[in-house]
Amino acid sequence: MKQEKSRLIVSRRKLVTGLATAGGLLLSGCSSKELPPTYGNILRMGDVLTYKAFRTLLPRRSLAREYSHGDITSSPAIGTWNPADPHQAAYNAERGTLYDRLQAAAFADWRLKIEGSVGRPRTFSLAELKALPARTQITKHTCEEGWSAISEWTGVPLRTVLEAAGMRPSARFVNFFAFDDIAEGIDMFDALHPQTILAYGMNGRDLPIGHGAPLRLRVETQLGYKSVKFLDRIVVKDDFDDLGKIGSLQNGWSWYVGI
Repeated sequence: MKQEKSRLIVSRRKLVTGLATAGGLLLSGCSSKELPPTYGNILRMGDVLTYKAFRTLLPRRSLAREYSHGDITSSPAIGTWNPADPHQAAYNAERGTLYDRLQAAAFADWRLKIEGSVGRPRTFSLAELKALPARTQITKHTCEEGWSAISEWTGVPLRTVLEAAGMRPSARFVNFFAFDDIAEGIDMFDALHPQTILAYGMNGRDLPIGHGAPLRLRVETQLGYKSVKFLDRIVVKDDFDDLGKIGSLQNGWSWYVGI
């Protein structure tokens, strides 16, 4: 019995050592500015290992599956469904009041702000975004709560907007801020992915309020919560930013949730 227990402990140690070695190989050559912090948490360490494994081992620019119109399903609006509603969990009084005014004017005065590590900081109206070359894709939204839905999304590739703002060669991350107290970030790999779009249309119509009007992010290579709704501004960064109390990491969520 003692021998079996001893062998089990040795096997576990070998497993842990093997994982640590693999992690070291995958993470070697990366500075702390290029990786999300772990805060000494073993789950966050696993997140970083997963992130680097995806980036190191998977084919570059592999596309998420796209579907036909016959595959489209109903799609629930969860989380914040109206940033102007003070009863929403992530309600922000200042931005919620502004969103209410913009919504009342059919978003005619709404502007998407592009800031940070760009040579030409600027804003885009909804009309200006719709005038840019568009992409339409029918993809699956996979929610961290266990459900999924297939919808058609129309919008402008994020890459087009970043290039229009003159993103700098040093840029490594892109952060997104909504009208509620939600913020998310992705690396430049996902930001420049052809299926990463700023969507203003859903299933052939303007984006509904509950799904993020007037504009939402679509990151088809990650779980649904990365596809931020109700976009207000985009900040391009040279270094990693955990986004503080409104970001994923400090709220117990994974920063990278590739699928």
